[in-house]
Amino acid sequence: MRYFFKIVIFFAALLFALRAFSKQDAVNIFADSRDVPETYITHESGRDYKLSDFNGNFLVVVFWSKTCGPCIKELRDLNTFYNAALKEGIRLILVSPEKDWKSTLEQKKFLKKYGAPNVEFYTDKKGKLASDFGIFTTPHTVLVDEQSQEIGRIKGTAKWADKRVLDYIKKLKKE
Repeated sequence: MRYFFKIVIFFAALLFALRAFSKQDAVNIFADSRDVPETYITHESGRDYKLSDFNGNFLVVVFWSKTCGPCIKELRDLNTFYNAALKEGIRLILVSPEKDWKSTLEQKKFLKKYGAPNVEFYTDKKGKLASDFGIFTTPHTVLVDEQSQEIGRIKGTAKWADKRVLDYIKKLKKE
């Protein structure tokens, strides 16, 4: 009887976990925009930037990690989105924890290996920008308008290569 109870508990826990992981990722567009944190991230060139330094650009800021399976899986699609979005005045940047990388060269090789050689990338020292946004899981995307105001977020993955995603982001940019 005890063995049967353990099996039932195991399968119930497994079912609960599968259900949690199969949830649709969430897009949350805010009713009111928010200031972005004034925290520095480091560009692949070694120069430090704050998101407000991108004033005048509509930003799609994807927080990711090289230890995150879903993050790696979407890199190729992010590269497709990046190439199409640039033509629309939308700038995609990747932000990963500095501790993930020994060097910029390692990060470049990693992105190339997984199909995202074109995407601009930055590192987040001590995870400070992610923490200041209240982001503790990846992937997580922050949408920032041309006035450097956060207007929304995408929690989890997205089908970045799907034209409808780009169309949706273009619509947000116009509003």
